[in-house]
Amino acid sequence: MAVNSEVTGAPVGAGRPLGPHYKWIALSNTTLGMLMATINQSIVLIALPDIFRGIGLNPLSPGNTSYLLWMFMGFLVVSAVLVVSFGRLGDMFGRVRMYTLGFAIFSVASIFLTVTWMHGADGAMWLIVWRVVQGIGGAFLFANSAAIVTDAFPANQRGTALSVNSIAAIAGSFMGLILGGVLAPVNWHLIFLVSAPIGVFGTIWAYFMLHDIGIRKHAEMDWWGNLLFGGGLVAILVGITYGLLPYGGHPMGWTNPWVLSALFGGLALLVVFVYVETKVAEPLFRISLFKIRAFTAGNIASLMLAMGRGGMQFMLIIWLQGIWLPLHGYSFSQTPLWAGIYLVPLTVGFLLAAPLSGVLSDKFGAKPFTVGGALLTGFTFLLLIFVPVNFPYWEFAVVIALNGFGSGLFFSPNWAEMMNSAPPSQRGAAGGMIATFQNSAFVLSIGIFFTLMVAGLSSKLPAALFSGLTAQGVPAHTAAPISHLPPIGVLFSSFLGYNPMQQLLGPLLSTLPPAHAAYLAGREFFPHLITAPFHAGLRVAFGFAIAANVVAAIASALTGPRPSQPGVPDSVGYELAAVAAEGSFEPSELVVPDVPGDGAERPDKPPEPD
Repeated sequence: MAVNSEVTGAPVGAGRPLGPHYKWIALSNTTLGMLMATINQSIVLIALPDIFRGIGLNPLSPGNTSYLLWMFMGFLVVSAVLVVSFGRLGDMFGRVRMYTLGFAIFSVASIFLTVTWMHGADGAMWLIVWRVVQGIGGAFLFANSAAIVTDAFPANQRGTALSVNSIAAIAGSFMGLILGGVLAPVNWHLIFLVSAPIGVFGTIWAYFMLHDIGIRKHAEMDWWGNLLFGGGLVAILVGITYGLLPYGGHPMGWTNPWVLSALFGGLALLVVFVYVETKVAEPLFRISLFKIRAFTAGNIASLMLAMGRGGMQFMLIIWLQGIWLPLHGYSFSQTPLWAGIYLVPLTVGFLLAAPLSGVLSDKFGAKPFTVGGALLTGFTFLLLIFVPVNFPYWEFAVVIALNGFGSGLFFSPNWAEMMNSAPPSQRGAAGGMIATFQNSAFVLSIGIFFTLMVAGLSSKLPAALFSGLTAQGVPAHTAAPISHLPPIGVLFSSFLGYNPMQQLLGPLLSTLPPAHAAYLAGREFFPHLITAPFHAGLRVAFGFAIAANVVAAIASALTGPRPSQPGVPDSVGYELAAVAAEGSFEPSELVVPDVPGDGAERPDKPPEPD
């Protein structure tokens, strides 16, 4: 069978037979890409102590804290900023082409990260630069993978297909914690090396096996939109990042004029951006998509759930590494690996729910799962508030498993609902916009959770530190300045697997009686000391997460029915699936005439056999 025509004067495919199993090839390759990208989002978190020891840099020295932040925030900031632009490029020049380019960029960055030879600040800057390049590659993958899957699958199978992608995305973030804990103590270079062969294989596989079967629309690049959006979002995310650092005697930097200028200046640029996007012929950000109720409400729900979930991971790691694991016999150097292992129930809950909700939502609709998943996730945050800080593990495991289950119920139907609501010619832009909201929400969530946690700690930690240190023989004139050190330093010490008391007291320990010095530097003093202040901070942070999930549930309940366009088929992918059993055909031979009023080329009927 052959079908003759062209798309905007250029072939969509490469002239190779598509075959009846193409959709599974597309799904498996994009799942590999999402898994690789999200593993690399989190693998650095657990490996940071080994990385900084390897390059000979103390991350807790005041001048080095920014290196610590940018080592893991750089990837997130860059990928959040670029996904919309790269989704738009996918709509214009081919989603597979842009996706494959992202795989290649990611692979090259992984290789350069692996061969790092520099030390000190130079080594840290080298790593940060190539982590940013990794983020560029990740943005190409995030922006186009969902659109490729949506093009390849018919509407009644997209929830299932996108659930596989979502499983990879969320599971990868937790697999990274375990891989980082296992590989980094052997050799920290291995955490980057693991991505290099996978990336090369995925790039070659995508180049030869994936086809651009989606609707492509060539247009002028919206340069003003790119500049305004990128500048505004970068300013806000960078402001949030530096807002976590102490300033002028304050525990955090939210009063720093530079931070405030970045935040308000970024917001001003985004306001101008929205105005510009309503005036240009081919906008970067499809503001018109927000006229679709399912797309708008779905994005609000996704944003709020991501804001509740993103910072939670950091809080649970600090909880385990700073308090629970040391109290149960683990040395501070062992806590990063075991924190990842003890969070496995969170991943298991998600892995159980995501495919189930994907399949069932295809049959029964998305709303029961998005609303129910958001409410269940919010309820688990309420339970976490009442879990004692030194908890029985089974109790903690059940609650975080339910949290992962709730997120899994929500994620796949929510993503499918938004992608189904977008016109076929704008799915790359829609996927990029969705990914932008989610990635930006992750950075916002980290800033909000840390700020709320520090606010809770600031009210109780100084007094607890002072009384605890003086009780062990530390002179009052020494304990006073230590007790007023920024709480963020204490949190980072726990997060990096350092004993905070050894970092704070240093040579002073040798002047104390041996028994007191041993207790201060041991596994129990700091966890007991921080338990009450930490729990006060947790209540505030998890209270925010509860509110965010309630808003997500309300927004999910307000999503409307999926819009339909008479006479316009759902997607080229739907047609390909419909005729796949009749034999292979050339994707470059698809007829895509104009449909009035839509502004993009798309087929108006299934192709007829010759």
